[in-house]
Amino acid sequence: MQDQELNFEGVERQPLRAFTEKAYLDYSMYVILDRALPAIGDGLKPVQRRIIYAMSELGLSAASKHKKSARTVGDVIGKFHPHGDSACYEAMVLMAQPFAYRYPIVDGQGNWGSQDDPKSFAAMRYTEAKLTAYAEVLLGELAHGTADWTANFDGTLEEPVILPARLPNLLLNGTSGIAVGMATDIPPHNLREIANACIQLLEDPQSSTAALMKHVKGPDLPTGAEIISPRSEIKEIYETGVGSFKARATYELEDGNVVITAFPYQVSPARVQEQIAEQMRAKKLPMIEDVRDESDHEHPVRLVLVPRSSRVDLVEAMNHLFATTDLERNYRVNLNIIGLDGRPRVLGLRSILGEWLQFRVLTVRRRLAHRLQKVSRRLHILAGLLIVYLNLDEVIRIIRREEEPKPALMRRFSLSDEQAEEILNTRLRHLAKLEEMKIREEQTSLDAERRELEAVLASEARLKRMVAAEIRADADKYGDARRTRIIEREAAQAIDETALITNEPVTVVLSTGGWVRAAKGHEIDPRTLSYKTGDAFQAMARGRSLQPAVFLDSTGRTYALPAHALPSARGQGEPLSGRLNPPDGARFTGVMMGEPEDLWLLASDAGYGFTVRLKELITDRRAGKTVLNVPANSLALPPAPVTSPDALVAVVSSEGKLLVFPVAQVPEMPRGKGNKLYDIAAARAAAREELLAGAAVVAPKGRLLLWSGEQQKTLEWTDLKSYLGERARRGSVLPRGWPRTIDRLQGQSPGP
Repeated sequence: MQDQELNFEGVERQPLRAFTEKAYLDYSMYVILDRALPAIGDGLKPVQRRIIYAMSELGLSAASKHKKSARTVGDVIGKFHPHGDSACYEAMVLMAQPFAYRYPIVDGQGNWGSQDDPKSFAAMRYTEAKLTAYAEVLLGELAHGTADWTANFDGTLEEPVILPARLPNLLLNGTSGIAVGMATDIPPHNLREIANACIQLLEDPQSSTAALMKHVKGPDLPTGAEIISPRSEIKEIYETGVGSFKARATYELEDGNVVITAFPYQVSPARVQEQIAEQMRAKKLPMIEDVRDESDHEHPVRLVLVPRSSRVDLVEAMNHLFATTDLERNYRVNLNIIGLDGRPRVLGLRSILGEWLQFRVLTVRRRLAHRLQKVSRRLHILAGLLIVYLNLDEVIRIIRREEEPKPALMRRFSLSDEQAEEILNTRLRHLAKLEEMKIREEQTSLDAERRELEAVLASEARLKRMVAAEIRADADKYGDARRTRIIEREAAQAIDETALITNEPVTVVLSTGGWVRAAKGHEIDPRTLSYKTGDAFQAMARGRSLQPAVFLDSTGRTYALPAHALPSARGQGEPLSGRLNPPDGARFTGVMMGEPEDLWLLASDAGYGFTVRLKELITDRRAGKTVLNVPANSLALPPAPVTSPDALVAVVSSEGKLLVFPVAQVPEMPRGKGNKLYDIAAARAAAREELLAGAAVVAPKGRLLLWSGEQQKTLEWTDLKSYLGERARRGSVLPRGWPRTIDRLQGQSPGP
């Protein structure tokens, strides 16, 4: 209290730090205990417990008619759970969905969602609901003195603290929740397996987790499918309370097609179909020709995959889909629950079952004690009624003549207040001789029941045998066969993307506007393609579909995209800026393809350049990789392939001078500015008074093609010798009659 003080107005004052810390801790405990985590006794969160109890109070048992869901939700939020109606209804819907709950508690009528879209349920004003037969497991003993009760939020009604569950619903239906600083993820299990494990633990409290796992094979998911995790991983989950497991869809081969018959828990078939279709559109699934959803009332899950041919390895194709779609999914397990002591803890399988059995034995003991109390009270009443029949005339006389017959009867026959009250309430019709015989028969029956109840309550062994018998009876009544098979398999591996793509020749075409496309084969003439208005052919590269296309921009940065992923040349392509992030103002100058060790000449119009291996230019960054350091106010020229170590480099200046020198004089570098290829003064280059118009590499016996606008000139190999010189010199003027401005140049290999 030293941090708190009262001012003259009686207002409490305390440090902000203390107030916020206490407020957050209070909120945290509320979320943990009253919202997100389930209790071990009935396996329910408060909202679920209140929905089930409110439905039982409305008389919505399994044998009754359905009632509007809005009626139930109204009762829940009006009497027990002062929160939003939509959140309450969603919790109710979850308990009604057979693909979400292994043993549904609510029996819904109308649209309660589907596995494709669990949130597609109709509004609560349209749907109707009642409790399922399984709900009797939770509610059957509620009226038998087995539950603790607490006041509701406004103190006008009472609600049960924990429902007296006859089975460990916590493990049967599982749950998930996120609290403050902790979470819970409990998978559903098979009722018969859990019941058998409970019975074994009752008979042998020292049973190990391994012994219990002879009954509990693993989680049993509502949608079936199969769990493929090794048994060792499942055992670790049950020993520590945390871990994960993998589940995958099941399929059959039918008439050469793959038919998927079950999906993993919480997986949407529509989403899986969309994922497969996306891969088909991206040409990443060439072995599949078609995917069809043939689900109907008779076959709730039936997704058909049609292979492209009978030669397709369907097992390999399915393994690829398991790895790349939701057909195989990983599930986290965190057995975090609120124990009998009211504290959240992470427990293993043995601890959960052991603690729940403590709860169950205590519940049965309370039920028997409650019944014993009622039997003893009834025997006490019957003893008083028997006195009436043995002294009927005297009792009638006292009632007729005494002003206060009740105390008179108590004094005369040594009756208790309760006995005297019952005698006075007895109707005349019950005073027949036959009633005396009925009382003696009831006395005999109840006395035998009392002795049996006292004997069971006095013997822990008999009490446990009774609990085991009741669990076995419920397992026979509500249990069913396991739906999820447990088959240890290797985790699926996706097929290497390159194995899915046909390795074929392609030609990549780049336009002046930065649009790109790829055509099959090497025979295409890019100048015959159609271009957008204002756009034109810029560069091309021939290679294979499995090779990357490497682009160079005017700032000297390179970028790489897989050739098979480029748009088809049947259209006008797509802008590279949609897939890459070049610097502002940069334009793409060329494209390269080939083997990783291929040499390429990179040069700037300032007269510098070097050769580089193609592998040094490849990057997966959208922003590219700086390879050629371009001087200020200069631009990178289109790259040129080096096809032979004996090739010649030809460079043309903006003044119409041509210099030719051996490619061996150009250094090979992974990145940098390069060496001077042509003698241009730095000041003139910076002012753009003189520049390199282009650089090309000419193979031995090849030719040099030069363009000035639409005008093309050709220099044969023998003609190039007239322009031979040392690297970094000025070169010689082109012949008289040639254009003095050259737009671009290209080396052409020798051929016909």
